[in-house]
Amino acid sequence: MTTADETRQRLLDAAGPLFAEQGLKATTVRVICDRADMNLAAINYHFRDKKQLYHEAVRHAAHCCDARVPIPDWPAGTPPERKLRDFVAMFLNRVAVDHEPAWHAQLLMRELTHPTPACAEFVRDFVRPCFEALSGVLRELLPDVPELKRRLVAFSIVGQCLHYRVARPVIEHLVGAGEFRNYGVDLLAGHITEFSLAAIDRLAARSHRKGPS
Repeated sequence: MTTADETRQRLLDAAGPLFAEQGLKATTVRVICDRADMNLAAINYHFRDKKQLYHEAVRHAAHCCDARVPIPDWPAGTPPERKLRDFVAMFLNRVAVDHEPAWHAQLLMRELTHPTPACAEFVRDFVRPCFEALSGVLRELLPDVPELKRRLVAFSIVGQCLHYRVARPVIEHLVGAGEFRNYGVDLLAGHITEFSLAAIDRLAARSHRKGPS
């Protein structure tokens, strides 16, 4: 006999790829239930409605991503430069590496670019802890730089990582499939970290010259 948890998971597994490809509005309850081989009442019983099912699909995808590639837990005394590289490698593993099932990452990227009411919880429980980890590293590297500037630096680092997800087809056309296959996490993490630390060092030196405001 199918348990309630198994039924919920079947609905999530059926709905997730559809939501990831088509979005919330374009995905119908009937198509979800046909794919899950269940009647229409199943969604109402287990999730109340399609919007809540979408919300749970985003939550499930984020939880799986977090469990698969957790935020680093650094031991005391880890140099901030090392922390930055670890963070970049972690984030690239989350956003630029293909994992199965593919709909997890696809749905989260859709939520980033086409936010729904689920976005607030997604940011609070998934994005913010990641951003706070990076912000902590930047506070060590740029202690005398204003918080606003540190946030802009954080967004620049995140943007470099996301580029290799969002612009992947364009990059592959530009450099060719052969070269693109060499763009692994180690190569990209090393480059992004080196590039970012050069900018961070310049900001730190400029802040030191200016002195406290």
